Amino acid sequence: MGEEAFTDISGKAISLNCQSHSSFCREFTVSSSKVSIGKVLVYTCSVWLLAYTVFFFTENTAVLSSAILITLVGMMLHIHFVKVDHESLLVIGSLGIQVSSSYASGRETTSFIEMSKIKDIVINEAIYMHQIIYYLSVLLKDASDPNAVSSVVPLFQSSKPRMNCLVKVYKSCQEILSKC
Repeated sequence: MGEEAFTDISGKAISLNCQSHSSFCREFTVSSSKVSIGKVLVYTCSVWLLAYTVFFFTENTAVLSSAILITLVGMMLHIHFVKVDHESLLVIGSLGIQVSSSYASGRETTSFIEMSKIKDIVINEAIYMHQIIYYLSVLLKDASDPNAVSSVVPLFQSSKPRMNCLVKVYKSCQEILSKC
């Protein structure tokens, strides 16, 4: 299957890596761009220039120290909690679906959904800001009524791939689910 280049809803480049481990097991990894050093420098310089301007008028060194501290803490929080390097979806036909997110700091979050709880995998549409976007989601069965949907679990929330990427993943997932 291999790796293909796509774009997200903002037009930024992302890549989709599809690995087929067997006829009942496939892994999809959507990777986004790394942290831009240029952006980091622009934000850092902006905050520090503002701090130096305030320092020039107030002559208070606490302003400079605060600016440095706020910048460093802000970057660490962004890298650890916000910036996702890649998201993966592992579909194992007889077992279930594993959803993972890897952050720029190395932190990973993983969740698993048993196949017995999965009703279907669908492409949903939503209104986001002033546009309609599409996203892949897992429909979970309601415990009391197997024909009803209890909840919806969105996939690839950070990378937000466009429809052409979602269709490729969707078709492959449906192929595995139909064999179960």
